[in-house]
Amino acid sequence: MDAGLLTADQVEEALRNQTKWGSRFGDVVLAMGWVKPQSFYRELARHFDLEFVDLVKEPADPALFNAREYQDYAQHLYVPWRKEKEILWIATAEPGSSHLLNGWGKRPNTRFIVTSKFDVLWELQRIAGPDFSQLAVFELAKTDPEHSAQVVVTRRQKYAAVALLLLAAVFFALFPLWAAITLNALVNLMLFCTFAFRTGLCWISSSGNEGVVIEEEEVTALRDAELPEYTVLVPMYKEPEVLPILAAALRKMDYPRSKLDIKLVLEEGDLETIAAAKAQAMDATIEIVRVPYSEPRTKPKACNYALLLARGKYLTIYDAEDKPEPDQLKKAVLAFRKLGQKTACVQAHLNYFNAKENWLTRMFTLEYTLWFDMFLPALDRLKVPIPLGGTSNHFDLAKLREVGGWDPFNVTEDADLGLRFAALGYHVGVVNSVTYEEANSRLGNWIRQRSRWIKGYIQTWLVNMRHPLRLFRRVGLRGFCSLQLFIGGSIIAGLVQPWLLVPFLMWILTKTLAFDPLFPPAVLIVSVLNLTLGNACLIYVSMLAAAKRRYFWLVPVALMAPAYWMLQAVAAYKALWQLVTRPFYWEKTTHGISRFTKVEIARAEVQG
Repeated sequence: MDAGLLTADQVEEALRNQTKWGSRFGDVVLAMGWVKPQSFYRELARHFDLEFVDLVKEPADPALFNAREYQDYAQHLYVPWRKEKEILWIATAEPGSSHLLNGWGKRPNTRFIVTSKFDVLWELQRIAGPDFSQLAVFELAKTDPEHSAQVVVTRRQKYAAVALLLLAAVFFALFPLWAAITLNALVNLMLFCTFAFRTGLCWISSSGNEGVVIEEEEVTALRDAELPEYTVLVPMYKEPEVLPILAAALRKMDYPRSKLDIKLVLEEGDLETIAAAKAQAMDATIEIVRVPYSEPRTKPKACNYALLLARGKYLTIYDAEDKPEPDQLKKAVLAFRKLGQKTACVQAHLNYFNAKENWLTRMFTLEYTLWFDMFLPALDRLKVPIPLGGTSNHFDLAKLREVGGWDPFNVTEDADLGLRFAALGYHVGVVNSVTYEEANSRLGNWIRQRSRWIKGYIQTWLVNMRHPLRLFRRVGLRGFCSLQLFIGGSIIAGLVQPWLLVPFLMWILTKTLAFDPLFPPAVLIVSVLNLTLGNACLIYVSMLAAAKRRYFWLVPVALMAPAYWMLQAVAAYKALWQLVTRPFYWEKTTHGISRFTKVEIARAEVQG
């Protein structure tokens, strides 16, 4: 107030929020955006009778940095600054920190100088950025190569594949008809088991099971002062136009602003998005993390980089166009408390705000409704590994670091992460909160996104099947079968659909008997069941999922599901080709192209 930075009314409101949120006065003031960080930290330095340094103008000495303490620097907001006449100066944004006072403060010849927390983070990235980049890319492959997709197919898997192909070739050469019948039978049996498993999952979920259910009364009873700091990562690449949606969603979050550690994770060469983020002038809880260029250029690599700077007890990821329900973070905190210490992650439901835009978005919404409202809650109830969605997954930060973060070489990173948690004995839950995002409304964009997902599923299956017996011992019979039918079944279904549909259509049109030898009675029965009962069941459970979410207008759309599944076959073959030619290539999904998104952007700009 003496410096003219705060009014009496602002002080009074900040004190009320300090009591309500359980945060420090300064954190509240910064979170409210009333004082610029530089001005605030200058006054903080004066309060502690210390000098202030602008690290942009007077940068730190890189020789003083210790790689083993990088994470401590980020967590407690300090860096070694200068060494002059045997005096080591520590630049800190936390001059009253007991961690610093009980650590560095007790060392002889150590002195403190105050700086902005943003200066600390920028300086840390400037000096430690190359090391962070190496850790983000190679740490998992170095510490846990068994679970890294850096090697797509191991030597043992190659030998096994070659041996299987040679055996199949000999079988086809000696007994061509029986070989063809056997292959036909195996494919149809796999599809039948996949259909049956997914139908069973929907039967489990049809009772109303939604994973862990947090009631509104529980959220209301939660005291803000009890809430922990929460890190929110928003990885973005070349999508500045959707930033207003993000800003509006963050403003609506029902969580103490002073306890949010929000990081926009941007590629350092994406100058347009960086400029747009700065232009948004969002408050001091939001930091821009610039990820240095390195290969592979993937979302999990960028998240790993930002993970090194995260300070919260829990961490979640949102895409820039996401609209999470305002109380989602609180529900996640309560879900962790209910589910216990062995819970590593809680997945929120995903759905779309532009579902009614065209046929493709309707089908995509139907698929997501089936996936998140029926499949994942049932997997949660069965206590088997859950393939996470790409956003709105809430992590216990310590356990996320324990498992090694994301695999930067896996292009469907969260499906892989859910299985790695299971391998360490951790549980992944599902919470009854929804995040709405933009469904792909253009076919080419949809195929690019879907082929990347399927490529990642293949990577995930190959990684987890390097040691099948070891995996079986870790996740048990149910978990092992779930991997084969839920992940493996999705891959097989996409690849074999054209080969099953074409003969059927030829038979319908020509009444040919040429395929009869391939379908002895037992195989014919399973094949007919797949064609009729299997497809009918999947159409029915899709209708059931739409009705459960009260999307009754989507119920008749489910009848067109077989046409949508054929599109997945196109994406599956593209994925298979890219797995061989460009295994780590991240095909960018373009956001902000929906007319509904443009409406959301305009609405957010007005609200802002």
